[in-house]
Amino acid sequence: MEKLILVSHGAFCEGLKDSVEMILGPQDYIHTASLTPEMGPEDFEKVLDALIDEGDQVTVFADLLGGTPANTVSKKIMNGADLNLYVGMSLPMVISYINGKMIGEEPDYVQKAQEGIIHVNALLNEDDDDDDE
Repeated sequence: MEKLILVSHGAFCEGLKDSVEMILGPQDYIHTASLTPEMGPEDFEKVLDALIDEGDQVTVFADLLGGTPANTVSKKIMNGADLNLYVGMSLPMVISYINGKMIGEEPDYVQKAQEGIIHVNALLNEDDDDDDE
């Protein structure tokens, strides 16, 4: 089975999944693992392990490079786990993942996340400049 697991500090991953489902409807193959303040790395790893079954094809989006959620997944990869890990997770990344699965392509998640960063003030100023001509 193919799975996307969103991992984060706190409930960010859960809120992101909720937002995705608000836009695109239920996504049964997307799972979340939240690191809560009372958890240690071992506790988080147990939560993550409960989401991964033998033979699953798993992609993981994490919130922050160097944080416990991403480090836990990285450790699994270094120990031979067949996981794909991307950090810097965002709504455009997750939507790109879903759209890619719908059309049978694997988008460049890093590029999609970067394209989602827009300084709106500059964009608005650009539009104002066009109006002056």
